[in-house]
Amino acid sequence: MSSNTKTDAQRLPPPEPAEATQNRFRVILAFWAVIIFLGFPIWWKTTSIYRARLPFQEMVDWADGKTCRPVFPLEIQLATSSMPIADAQHLLRTTQHTLDDLNEFSAHHLRLKLLDDGTSKPEINGDKTEGSTSAAGEKADTALTVRLLPQDDLAAPKSELHPDTTQLDVFYPPSQIPVPSSSNSPLSSFIAEELQRLFSEEKATIAQILSDNNGPGNNVAMSSNHQQAAVLNSISPQLAESISRRLRRSMKYADTYHLAFSLFTPGSEPSSWDIEAAIQEYMSPLLQAFAPISNFTVDTQVQLYAAFSPTAPLPEYDESQAAWTLKKEDLSAFINAAEWPLSPSIGNGPTINFILYVPDPSQSPLVVRENKATSWIIPQWGGVFLLNPPLSTENPSNPSHLSEESLRSAFLTFSHQLLTLLGTPTTPASLPLRLQTLIRIRAATLLLSASSTMGSLARLTESLPSIPIPATVAASVSTTLSHLASACTHLREGRFAAALASARVAEAEAERSFFEKSMVGQVYFPDEHKVAVYLPLLGPIGVPLIVGLLKEIKRIVAGLKAKKAH
Repeated sequence: MSSNTKTDAQRLPPPEPAEATQNRFRVILAFWAVIIFLGFPIWWKTTSIYRARLPFQEMVDWADGKTCRPVFPLEIQLATSSMPIADAQHLLRTTQHTLDDLNEFSAHHLRLKLLDDGTSKPEINGDKTEGSTSAAGEKADTALTVRLLPQDDLAAPKSELHPDTTQLDVFYPPSQIPVPSSSNSPLSSFIAEELQRLFSEEKATIAQILSDNNGPGNNVAMSSNHQQAAVLNSISPQLAESISRRLRRSMKYADTYHLAFSLFTPGSEPSSWDIEAAIQEYMSPLLQAFAPISNFTVDTQVQLYAAFSPTAPLPEYDESQAAWTLKKEDLSAFINAAEWPLSPSIGNGPTINFILYVPDPSQSPLVVRENKATSWIIPQWGGVFLLNPPLSTENPSNPSHLSEESLRSAFLTFSHQLLTLLGTPTTPASLPLRLQTLIRIRAATLLLSASSTMGSLARLTESLPSIPIPATVAASVSTTLSHLASACTHLREGRFAAALASARVAEAEAERSFFEKSMVGQVYFPDEHKVAVYLPLLGPIGVPLIVGLLKEIKRIVAGLKAKKAH
């Protein structure tokens, strides 16, 4: 029994027929041919990531401030119809030299241009004479018109700024007209100092914005940072605090804002208001003035039985003021966000809320304890106005309807709050001048923001080679860079409204390219996830194919060695 077993163990299997060996080889070869020439190309084509070509270096140069240095040459027109042309030109020259000597911020400078009976004269900027029209034939924006008016009974010059226009009247004694032989005069110094004072807040704000956007290697603001540091150090602490506070309270720039006017009352009255007439009378002119900067949509609502939040401190009666009062530190809890229907965002743009609160007659009048104010601003959110209707023993309840006249004080306050929330400077007194300043500030902000977004997109796509770059992103980047260059050119040539329009397009396209959905989704699908998906599918198929291929290679090598041995 044991001898038969040993004999069977030593017996070798019969040799495999050559035809079977060739068939097995053909089968394995066919499988691998399908994998290599059909399966692998299909897999490569269907799983490859399309990455459109982006101008990475140009994008980084914009972010680092190597491509554009924002400058703000403000054109000031001098109307000197009452002055001989030679004296007017000499006054222009001496005033320009005085302005250049006073200016420590090369990115923001005033250029004087002489007007005489509506005819433009060449402007004089230091020792350089330039035209007021660019090579493309587009005229620079006029920031201010200074009208020189002689007045015999004056001992020294004085000025008067028109609150509704961009015109400054300068009254001067005729004896102070500078003679051709003089290099300066009291009138030139007065005009230069007035112009410096009018644009001091704008200059400091732009210096602050450029300073905030100066990172390592970023020289976008100016050739040397000591200039903007000198500007920031030269302004008064009050102005510096005002600028810093305004920047903190203002909303982030948006192409469109949604204004929501809400009437809240804890009782059943008032239940209606002349809101359309009030908006048309007090808000529409302001919104039209903002048209070059942003667009607005308006919504209104009335909410009855709007109670305070249960966690908010209730008003307390102050006998010294004969009024119900709210503490200043409790104003942040005044809005009952849980129960009051205040949507944080309606539509594409951010919402600015304006709350008109009419207190219950039992808690009226209602004021802020510390300053007896009836209104306040909630930074980057909106404003609140406490409307205390007049009460009497004959009529101890709130009116059922608020007329346009009764809404006047509230909507005048809302208009001022809107200016603050949109980042409008507090000086000068002329609203058109302040809006022009806001145009330049917004143009600078959007230019820097879009440039920074381009740099972030370039660094993101270079650091993550696995994310796709669709053709739409490349198109948006191209549009962004084109409008950035256009905005920079418009700024340099003093066309600030056109610069803002280009910067708005650049910012929108930059945001669209950076937040492309397909790119954002791929960031959260790294290569480790791909391995985890493919391995369970390819393992059972790949192992037999690889083992079979290795056996065939081993058999062929053994056959070749056997032939060499014989």
